[in-house]
Amino acid sequence: MHGTAERSADAAARYRQAWDTRRAHFGSRVHFYAPSIKRYETEGFRNSRQPRFIPVSITGSACQLKCEHCRSRILETMHAARSPEELVELGRRLKEKGGEGLLISGGSREDGSVPLLEYAGALRSLKQLGFTIAVHTGLVDRELGAALADAGIDIAMLDILGADETIREVYHLDATITDFEESLALLCQSGVRTAPHVVIGLHFGRIAGELQALELIARHDITALVLVVLTPQPGTPMQAVTPPSPEEAGEIFVAAREMFPQVPILLGCARPYGDHKRRTDELALRAGLNGIAYPAEGIVESARQMGLEPVFSEQCCSLIYQSEGERKNNGNLASARHGREDRG
Repeated sequence: MHGTAERSADAAARYRQAWDTRRAHFGSRVHFYAPSIKRYETEGFRNSRQPRFIPVSITGSACQLKCEHCRSRILETMHAARSPEELVELGRRLKEKGGEGLLISGGSREDGSVPLLEYAGALRSLKQLGFTIAVHTGLVDRELGAALADAGIDIAMLDILGADETIREVYHLDATITDFEESLALLCQSGVRTAPHVVIGLHFGRIAGELQALELIARHDITALVLVVLTPQPGTPMQAVTPPSPEEAGEIFVAAREMFPQVPILLGCARPYGDHKRRTDELALRAGLNGIAYPAEGIVESARQMGLEPVFSEQCCSLIYQSEGERKNNGNLASARHGREDRG
């Protein structure tokens, strides 16, 4: 019992420190996101019925990796555009309907890459149409990094894994964490804004490599950090997996805030529903995260009660820099790293 009490007191102290860090560097604003990827309505916040921010897969539902947690289920919910010409035409139609932003994604090849290179010209055309463009990449080489930079995309998102066994057993990919770090480095070196993602519990619901992934990310000049929680999908090998508890996810939230005191951290779209979501979202607020996508019922009011000022958006949460500014990273990141080194 004594040990349990000590652990509880230590956790409470770490949450207080995370909260203080967040307030010191970001003030009182908290961002809530509900892009029109899906309809959303809760107290005080609902998105429009207009297709303002739309997900597109350049491979349709096709993916050669067939990861254990997804099996292309996520791709099936997106608009399909299987050629550059089809992507630009889709963009024109969506723009006429009020579209403002696009999330460009796609299934992976066997080497972990997404066939984005041939779409660089189409991405540039979409930017010329006035779209905000977020691209969810797979593994990146130097040529693709340069092409994305030249296209002028607004943010690149890349899942970062911190355990080689997860890469093999979940992604079915013959790669290592070094390959993921090199992809992130190439994006940053190309001048592309980045918002790496970490999936908490990706290794069949267990915490395995999340802290290592954060340590890897901390070596690079990122624009934002997005954390999500494994959400078992029907029809996949992980459909019966028990996801990490809100408390386990909260430990990663706090660790991320400690490691990235000046970088915006978001709780992204994916996490289990119901009471799990409500508790997870509460811990995200307590841990000092900067924003939450599709907040659970009551979370907006909880934020107000904590003294936070809600800001609402129908954009992708990774684009937080457009409203929060980029003063939190880039030039300031060196001092953030120095602080981490001082703490050992």
